[in-house]
Amino acid sequence: MTRVTPFLMFNDQLEAAMAFYTATFPDSEIRNAARTGEDGPITSAEFVVGGQVFMGYNGGPHFTFSQGVSFFVDCEDQAEVDAYWDRFVKAGATPVQCGWIRDPFGLSWQIVPRRFMELIRDNDARRVKAVMAAMMTMVKLDVAALERAFSEA
Repeated sequence: MTRVTPFLMFNDQLEAAMAFYTATFPDSEIRNAARTGEDGPITSAEFVVGGQVFMGYNGGPHFTFSQGVSFFVDCEDQAEVDAYWDRFVKAGATPVQCGWIRDPFGLSWQIVPRRFMELIRDNDARRVKAVMAAMMTMVKLDVAALERAFSEA
C-alpha cells in the first residue's frame, strides 16, 4: 500500500519541534532520528503527531513554511481548544485569526472545536452565515459565542 507522508523542512529546529509536538499531542512519538555524528544535531527523523506520520529534515534557512499549508486539530470541545491554544502560546506561538496559530517553528495550525464544524454544516444558510461572521471576528474560537450567533440568527 502506498502511503503519503508529510515531509517538513525545518531550518535547524527539527529536534525542538519534534519534542514540542510529541509532548503536546497524544498518540505521538519519535520513531527514529539520524544525527550528524554521535553527539551532533538531528538532521532527519520520522515522527508521529496525533497518529499522523511525518518525516522531518533540517534543511537550512532557505526552507520556510507558509500558511498555504496548515494542520487542522479537531477538538472535542472548548476545554480541548483552550488546552491546545494555551500550550502553543506558552511555547511561543503567534495567534493569528479564526482559530489559526503559527507555532514557534513557523508551521500554521487550526485549533477548531468540533461544534463549529457541526454548526457550519447546518441546512439554514442564514445561521451558517452568522456563525461564519462570528468566527471571522475571533482569534481563538469560542464555542459559546459561535452557538450564540447560530441561535440568534
